Amino acid sequence: MRVDAYMQVSQLYKTNKPKGTAKKTTAAATDSLEISGPGKDYQVARKAAAEAPEVRADKVKDIMERMKAGTYNVSIEDVAAKMADRILG
Repeated sequence: MRVDAYMQVSQLYKTNKPKGTAKKTTAAATDSLEISGPGKDYQVARKAAAEAPEVRADKVKDIMERMKAGTYNVSIEDVAAKMADRILG
């Protein structure tokens, strides 16, 4: 019986274990966000639009006064054109 051959075969099936542990250096992952120039402009415009009054009070007041005085006249053609623009896009 050859003992040396048996030892060689048994060494082949042994698992290789690392002698030491290697230190893993991992940098802390951080997320970052940068808003583009057009994105910043959009935010400013959106904020201004949100703060703007829904109705232009000065124009409404002027039209109400003209209606009470009887001097407010609207062209039928203008009304029809505005309606057509809104419907047809």
